[in-house]
Amino acid sequence: MDVFKQMTMLSLEQATVLPYLSYRLAMDGMNIIRLEHPVYGDPNRMIGENRLGEEKMNSYFMAINSGKKCVTLDLGSPEGKEILKDLIVKLNVDIFATNQLPRNYEKLGIDYATLKSIKPDIIWVGLTGFGPDSNEAAYDPILQARGGLMELTGEAGKDPQVVGIPLPDMGTSEHAYGLVMKALAERAMTGQGSRIDVSMFMSTTSWLTVPITLTRSFGNKITRRGNTHEFFAPVSVYETKDGYVYIAVGNDRQFASMTGLPGFDKLAKPEYEKNKGRIKDVKNLNDIINECTRLKTTAEMIEICNKATIAISKVNTVEEVIEDEYVKGAMLCAKDAKTGMKIWMAPPPFMTPFLKESNREMTFPPRFGENNTEIYGKIGYSDEKLLSFKEKGVI
Repeated sequence: MDVFKQMTMLSLEQATVLPYLSYRLAMDGMNIIRLEHPVYGDPNRMIGENRLGEEKMNSYFMAINSGKKCVTLDLGSPEGKEILKDLIVKLNVDIFATNQLPRNYEKLGIDYATLKSIKPDIIWVGLTGFGPDSNEAAYDPILQARGGLMELTGEAGKDPQVVGIPLPDMGTSEHAYGLVMKALAERAMTGQGSRIDVSMFMSTTSWLTVPITLTRSFGNKITRRGNTHEFFAPVSVYETKDGYVYIAVGNDRQFASMTGLPGFDKLAKPEYEKNKGRIKDVKNLNDIINECTRLKTTAEMIEICNKATIAISKVNTVEEVIEDEYVKGAMLCAKDAKTGMKIWMAPPPFMTPFLKESNREMTFPPRFGENNTEIYGKIGYSDEKLLSFKEKGVI
């Protein structure tokens, strides 16, 4: 898999959707160079706490930007457009990606036709709110609202809620990751580049598999219902002596096992033997289960359910998730060579050869324009030339 170390992605990125995609590719060992405007930069650099005491390096930005380099460039200027061409050709860029609005593509000289004319085998990626023909602005919660996720999240009869993570952003990144891998495979076989367009809205609605099928095909009303499940019971959060557990029973055999748990014999009713009967009386069913679980500690519930092969979990805080045996040793880290600060990042979905080789350590998130001298020097620009560009606001 060392092939990724030989690849370069130039990413005109900001916010979350594209930075998370490039971060995923950085975990593969790909050379990621993020492009930012020399004045404004990525607004996410200013979000969160300023733990480093440096401008444009706030904590929110650090979560998904390790393993990258950063150069600044004003693509609105003629010089900026020429520098972009040099970057693509002289760095032999494999992937160019942007999450700019489509109306800015040609204005900035980053449209697929222009970049393909510079490097025919380039893989071009555009992540947009609603596709390449729309310039409608989109943020993750807006997409959650329009895409139905909020309608499905929250307590029954109460206000809709956003999902706890930015699924439209990160889900789009994951879909784009798969398409990038497909494009790289096609290029390896044919020598041809390609254009990838991914709509965050379509990515969001693609997750609505059961809701859309049942709504459009059979006229079902699918909406939020709190912690319960429309088709399985018991599936919910239950109170214990010292907290809460989530129990999920997936079939009648598992429910029969649950009725045999110490203190749960009152669940052994003929009408509850089949899932259909339990769904029909789910409120009373859950009330009975709560009466049973309140008499036991969380640890006791986990012990007896695990012995009976009934799926159960404590409702963990983020602090507790970090200490989980599967998570604790799989998190990624990055150490700042300048200050010595060490940050930790969420574990990857799978351990790549690059991460194994680096012992799960990545380079620290890049400071604003940190790699200007290195990257521009690599493609032949002298210090004097770079100084003139800086004075004119090109970099």
